[in-house]
Amino acid sequence: MIDVLLADDQALVRGGFRALIDSEDDMRVVAEAATGDDAVALTLQHLPQVVLMDIRMPGLDGLAATRRIIAEPRAADVHVVVVTTFELDEYVTDAIRAGASGFLVKDTEPAELVRAVRVAASGNALLSPTVTRRLLARVADATREVRPVPALAELTPREREVLVEVAGGLANDEIASRLYLSESTVKTHVSRVLMKTGSRDRAQLVVLAYEAGLVRPGWSHGDS
Repeated sequence: MIDVLLADDQALVRGGFRALIDSEDDMRVVAEAATGDDAVALTLQHLPQVVLMDIRMPGLDGLAATRRIIAEPRAADVHVVVVTTFELDEYVTDAIRAGASGFLVKDTEPAELVRAVRVAASGNALLSPTVTRRLLARVADATREVRPVPALAELTPREREVLVEVAGGLANDEIASRLYLSESTVKTHVSRVLMKTGSRDRAQLVVLAYEAGLVRPGWSHGDS
């Protein structure tokens, strides 16, 4: 059973998410929080596999709450998914940097939200590759300048290739097919890239790749 905590200051949003999640046989909502402070406290109390975290809440906002949760050793198996409003929130990269495993838009399709919860609970960080690429591209194009990332100098050419494919939203099996490698080899490369760059998960690798200019908004595979 996948335990889910909902953190949103709008009762209507929480109610909609709860109805959807509780209708699934393999997941349940264990708690609801209307503030960031409550989200932290209830997460540490229940230790759910997944927290669906709104950004804009009274008091402690979702980004700060995410940082506090991720910093807690006992919450190591908790995966925070930030839920954002596409037209209003410009904080997607900040959310990933704070330690979120990924994000969703509030008007996402119900089936996509359910899938995202399952993916997050399984430990896979990058949710909904198409939405992820679109949102990161928009944020990177509007708010971020290319910055030097010294850790990239530690990567081998093959590790750079793998990083670019991760940033494109590809899963390990897709990267393996594209680069003519075994899936186990891809997993090894991804692990090494995570270690060398000091990234927590694949979602942070996406942000790093955009900020370092390895991939840019509007590029398709093969352009980089």
